[in-house]
Amino acid sequence: MTQLIHHPAILFVVLVVLLSLGASLGALLLHRIAPLSEDARENFNVVQGATLTLLALLIGFTLSMAVSRYDQRKNYEEEEANAIGTEYVRADLIGAAGGATIRPLLAQYLQLRIDYYKTRNTDELDANNRKTADLQGRLWSTVRDAALAQPNPVTALAVAGMNDVLNTQGYTQAAWINRIPLSAWMLMIVIAFFSNLMQGYGIRAGSGRRVLLFVLPFTVSLSLALIADIDSPRGGLIRVAPLNLISLQQSFSLQ
Repeated sequence: MTQLIHHPAILFVVLVVLLSLGASLGALLLHRIAPLSEDARENFNVVQGATLTLLALLIGFTLSMAVSRYDQRKNYEEEEANAIGTEYVRADLIGAAGGATIRPLLAQYLQLRIDYYKTRNTDELDANNRKTADLQGRLWSTVRDAALAQPNPVTALAVAGMNDVLNTQGYTQAAWINRIPLSAWMLMIVIAFFSNLMQGYGIRAGSGRRVLLFVLPFTVSLSLALIADIDSPRGGLIRVAPLNLISLQQSFSLQ
């Protein structure tokens, strides 16, 4: 299940098959086992409407959660770019030698952060995280040593700027890990299955409405796949592009 929500296209195909199967079971099997009488149809319509309403509310709330997380990832990308750019400007505050050391390291660090946003390969991501952690240690030790050698408010600005650089990376990583809970996905899929089961069961035989049997499975599958796409930082089509980081890198090359 975890792998499915990381790959929205596969999730869409699986859901179309699963929900269509539920609708078909309702239309073919339940109709034969327990035909729905006209006297019971009014009560059935009430229960079906309540079930579909609950499903719609869950989809709406989950979509809102996914969009808010997507916006959070975009905001942290912008904050990372601002923090790195600010520290690049402040590098001279710890002296010419310190600035000459920090600026190339920040340029390397910026490239690693851009790669973090672009990669989809797990091995490349692990290597990127290791290199990022190592480079963060080197950057921090450089400003720390300079601040200890010259403890004054000017060097403190450089230390504070580096602290922002490190913190924003941690915030970004936390935002990318923060996903819609697996239990919420399971609940939505179960309710969607039974909603389609009832949809198939409620369609009158011979009424010419069998074509509607697959409308609900397709639309629900598409909605859930869209949510998974927005919620998946690396597996979907809708991704946060490091536009601010790339723009910052281009400004570095002009200096």
